[in-house]
This record gives sequence, C-alpha cells and structure tokens, in this order.
Amino acid sequence: MTDLKNDRFLRALLKQPVDVTPVWMMRQAGRYLPEYRASRAKAGDFMSLCKNAEFACEVTLQPLDRFPQLDAAILFSDILTIPDAMGQGLYFETGEGPRFKKVVSTLADIEALPIPDPQKDLGYVMNAVSTIRRELNGRVPLIGFSGSPWTLATYMVEGGSSKDFRKTKAMLYDTPQAMHLLLDKLAQSVTSYLNGQILAGAQAVQIFDTWGGNLSSAAYQEFSLAYMRKIVSGLIREHEGRKVPVILFTKNGGLWLESIADAGADALGLDWTCDLGEARRRVGNKVALQGNMDPTVLYANPEAIRTEVKRILASYGKGSGHVFNLGHGITPEVKPEHAGAFISAVHEFSGQYHE
Repeated sequence: MTDLKNDRFLRALLKQPVDVTPVWMMRQAGRYLPEYRASRAKAGDFMSLCKNAEFACEVTLQPLDRFPQLDAAILFSDILTIPDAMGQGLYFETGEGPRFKKVVSTLADIEALPIPDPQKDLGYVMNAVSTIRRELNGRVPLIGFSGSPWTLATYMVEGGSSKDFRKTKAMLYDTPQAMHLLLDKLAQSVTSYLNGQILAGAQAVQIFDTWGGNLSSAAYQEFSLAYMRKIVSGLIREHEGRKVPVILFTKNGGLWLESIADAGADALGLDWTCDLGEARRRVGNKVALQGNMDPTVLYANPEAIRTEVKRILASYGKGSGHVFNLGHGITPEVKPEHAGAFISAVHEFSGQYHE
C-alpha cells in the first residue's frame, strides 16, 4: 500500500501535531455536486451506485477532485447495508427515503436474523473500499463507517425513517430483552463489518449514531452507548503499521460527552448544538473532537461562511485534536462554491492555532 502524502487527518484524530486543522464533510460525495448527480443517473439508482465498486469509487473521489484541500475521503455507501444483508430488503421510495420490505417486530423475528459475513454478504462494500484505496494512491486517508446498533435498529423496527420512533421505543420498554438481543446481533455485525473495511483498506472508521439523541439519558446509556462501547472494544486498532482511529458521532449527544469520551474511541463527532470550546473543556485530553459547523451556514454567502469558520477555530483554540467538519451532513441544495469557500477557510485561518 502507498504511503500517505497527507496524513494530517489521522494525526489530528490521535492528537498529534499538525500544520493546519484537517477538514472533511459528512456526505461530501452527494447530491450537491452535479458530477454526483450525473454518476447516479448513469448508475440508475442509489443502490446501484453503492453496489458497483467503480461507481462507488468514482463518486468518493469526485469531491477530492473538485476540492483538493479536503484531508480525507469517506467510503460512498449507506448505513443500512447491514440490515439489508440480514434479509430486510432495503429499497428507496422517491421522496420518502429508505424503506424495508420486512420489519422486525417480535422476539422470534430477531432470533431468526443472521449475522452477516462481511466478505460473503457485504463483499460489494469490501470491493468498493479496496478499489477506492487503490485509486486514492495515498492522496488522503480513507474513512470507513457504519450506523450504530441503535440507529440501525430504529430502521429495522419502524420499516424506514420515523419522526417519533413509536414502535422502536415501545419494544425497548415493553420487551427490553428483545431489543437487547437485536442490538447485540447488530453490535456483532457492525464489529465484523468495520473490521472487514479496515482489512480492505479503511484507515479510520466512524460510527454514526444518528438517532441516539432521541433517547432519554438512561436509555441512551443502556441501549445505544453500551453497544457502541462493545463495538469499539472489538475493532482492529492497528493495521499496515499505523493506528486506525475510531470516531463516535451521536447526533444530539451533547448531554453525554463525558460518557462517550470514556467509551474507548479516539474522537467524538459533535453536532452544531455543542459549543466546541466547552466540549473541549469537558472531555479534556481523552479524545479528539470532530465538527461542528451548522450545515445550513453553507447557504450563506462565502464571507459569512468564513466568519463562522474563524469563530469555531477560535472556540477550539490552540493545539491539535480538532478535525473540522459540519455538525451533520451537507445538504443537497448547497452551492458547490460555498462548500469550497468553507474548506479553503479552514486551512487559511487554522495555521495560527498550530504554531
């Protein structure tokens, strides 16, 4: 494997010195880019993009070609690949997002779920990782990812996205043993899936806990964080002679930063509701922090974007341990030149914090 030409993203996650603050964007390969929309039209649909290694590689590299200052690439895939491999039948309804043909509603349903083999059942993801890693040729590190067990469980029980998680929370409180069995199977699946990605070439991994912040504090600790902790303890943490950093991201998880920092990961992702400087004070030197500009700032003019970048950099202050990102994914209506202004501003203004 080629040596990395730019490793500041990995260095920052491990709190090692860097020259400028590294930056990447959640959903950086996506619908805000005309070249992505062209590739998706060629592929036919979203899952055809994910399941074809050449297409997945093409769209992963598109933002790097457009914005050479990006410090990381992230695998183009979907968080719902694991439930699909468990036989739930993932499909996408226009205007409605992901749906499943089968839902999980009883203990018997959960007992019947298989734990997918990453090579056999999710081989298309491993092929995509190895293809992207080869084509990157050491330009920047490649991030692999998965949804968290709790987040995956919500889709499997609800049959798709939900506003109130009524069925999932009813299962949690009515039959906690069933929910624990589902989450345990998902934790085993995520662990082997992420380890498969690492062996295929991912140089850092992120766990997206999109819906953990919708739980009560006690339920979050028991039904979300406990299973992410279990995954972290089972991950490959060194490969190809380098550490493989792990990032945990719970959207709306600001109440539990100290607990998340104790879960064994190298970095915490923050949404935009957290003050970055305050988060740094709360977690101390335990972990690096990733985030956390409000994605909707990218609708503003470039000068306003630059002002917000400067504010966030000042909030974190001097020293390494910060990876600049949005507090959630970039949205489809953002103008690409606004994303470019954001990325450039991070490098332009962050050098003074690393002297």
